[in-house]
Amino acid sequence: MKLAEALIERADIQRKISVLRSRLENNAQVQEGTSPHEDPADLFKEFDEKVKRLEYLISHINYTNATAKSASGNTIAELIVKRDMLALKISALGGVVNTASSTVRRATHTEIKILPAVDVKALQATVDKLSKELRITETEIQSCNWLTDLVE
Repeated sequence: MKLAEALIERADIQRKISVLRSRLENNAQVQEGTSPHEDPADLFKEFDEKVKRLEYLISHINYTNATAKSASGNTIAELIVKRDMLALKISALGGVVNTASSTVRRATHTEIKILPAVDVKALQATVDKLSKELRITETEIQSCNWLTDLVE
């Protein structure tokens, strides 16, 4: 199984677990003299099976990410951290660019004038450069995911 396939299965199982939780809660109590729409014992059994499979996948995905190397020599885990930090920087700097770029309307010339305290053009160029680096990193991660076998 490729790492990408394990990631897809993990996401699917997480969605199924969420649905099972709701179904369990919906069938946790009934009016006296009636029975639940679904047997809670069957739901618990299915829930436990999904959790067990999820545990297996997460463990093996994490191990694979920590050991598999990309073409650049970085582990997938290192690339994921890099991607997350780039996204954090882009979000923060993008917020500053948006705030500094916003225009403040003044009704009269005697009102206080609001000016940007940062070089918006230079900061936007930095955001653009980081965004390109993020796209390249994300592409490298996706490539690794489809080329790397899950360590089992």
